[in-house]
Amino acid sequence: MPELPEVETTVRGLARFLDGERLTRVVLNRPNLRRPFPADLVQVMTGATVTGLSRRAKYGLIHTDRDQTMIFHLGMSGRWRIDPDKPDKHDHLIVETADHRFALCDPRRFGSVDLVDTDALDQWPQFASLGPEPLGEDLTPEHLKAALKDRKQAIKLLLLDQRIVAGLGNIYVCEALFRAGIHPRKAGGKVSKPKLAVLVPHIKAVLSQSIEDGGSSLRDYARPDGELGYFATRFDVYGREGENCTRCEASAIRRIEQGGRSSWFCPKCQR
Repeated sequence: MPELPEVETTVRGLARFLDGERLTRVVLNRPNLRRPFPADLVQVMTGATVTGLSRRAKYGLIHTDRDQTMIFHLGMSGRWRIDPDKPDKHDHLIVETADHRFALCDPRRFGSVDLVDTDALDQWPQFASLGPEPLGEDLTPEHLKAALKDRKQAIKLLLLDQRIVAGLGNIYVCEALFRAGIHPRKAGGKVSKPKLAVLVPHIKAVLSQSIEDGGSSLRDYARPDGELGYFATRFDVYGREGENCTRCEASAIRRIEQGGRSSWFCPKCQR
C-alpha cells in the first residue's frame, strides 16, 4: 500500500502540472472504486480551477475555486499517471487541463475519491479523529508520552493507530523504531520520554528521506512521472529477515507478526 511518502511524492508531482490550472474535462470510466465516485464529481470538477494541492495522512487533496476539495486515496495499488502514452484499462478517472492529461489508475480498486466542502475538511469523518501529522510541529515527545500513557499495547501497533499519529505505516514505523533502538513489542506506556525524544526525530527523518528518494516503490507503486522511488534500497530492517543487522553486524534481523502485519527488528539493537 502506498504510504505517506508515496502520497506526498504523488501530491508534489501533480502540483507541478495542476496547481493554478483549469480542469477542462473530467471523465469517469466506471461508477466506483472501493466505494462509488461522488455523484456530482464530474459536474463540480469540470471547469474548476485548482487552487492548491496538499496531503493529510495518506490522502491527497486537490483544492478548487468552487470551495470543494477532491480527496483521493491510492488504496493498495493506485497511482496517478501524467500524460500516459496510451490508455490503461485500469484508468478509472481522467482529468484534463489545456496542456495535460491525468489518469487515476487503480488495478485493485481499493482506492477512493471523495468530494468535500473545503471549509469542512477538518470535520470530514476520515479526518476528524486523526492525530497530528508526523512531519508537523505537533508531533512531539510530549504528545506521544501523553497519548501512550498507561498503554499496554505494543509501541509498534500504537504508532500505526491513526488517532495517535496520522499517516504512519508499517514500513516507516519499523525503520524508525530500529533507528531509535526500541523493540516493536515494548508496551507503549513503558517507553520513556527520553526514548520518545529520540524516536520523534527518527520518525521525521525516515519519512523525509523517503520523500526525497521518491518513496519506496513496493509492488505496484510508482511516481506520477512513471519513475520508481529508491528508498527501499536504504531499508535497515524492513523485509530483511535473516540478514545481518546494518548497525551491529552481529545479529540477524528477525520478523514477527503483530496485529496481522509483519514487524522486522534487530534483537540486539532494539530493547
